[in-house]
Amino acid sequence: MAVDALDTRILRLLLERPRTSVREYARLLGVARGTLQARLDRLEREGVITGTAPSLSPAALGHPVLAFVHIEVTQGHLDEVGDALAAVPEIVEAFSITGGGDLLTRVVARDNAHLEDVVQKLISLPGVVRTRSEVALRERVPHRLLPLVESIGRSARK
Repeated sequence: MAVDALDTRILRLLLERPRTSVREYARLLGVARGTLQARLDRLEREGVITGTAPSLSPAALGHPVLAFVHIEVTQGHLDEVGDALAAVPEIVEAFSITGGGDLLTRVVARDNAHLEDVVQKLISLPGVVRTRSEVALRERVPHRLLPLVESIGRSARK
């Protein structure tokens, strides 16, 4: 989907001021409320905007340990293991991957002992062959999309 300069400005505002009303966004952008709403609807319909939930901090929720756990799965059992991962609350993301392993999960835990318990739970899942864990020490670049949105917007103006 092509995003133009107005779409880029809208997305920037959504990222920078997520709790602002549509009326206020329209005022800040200098466009009619109907125009803004039509753009928002299109961006949602085309999958650019995927949600409006708040961003939460696992650390502030008592889970400051972050690990990436690679999971190797018995051939033919990827879907079953993926479904089982969805039942583990400490797994906040899981992806099918290429390279070393079949799945990559982002796991949060209260402490290292809790992380070990979660990993042991993963190892015991039917279809899991082995795991490999990497503990994150410090976040260097937080999850962000604004630089990408701005880059796409610059390309659209050319």
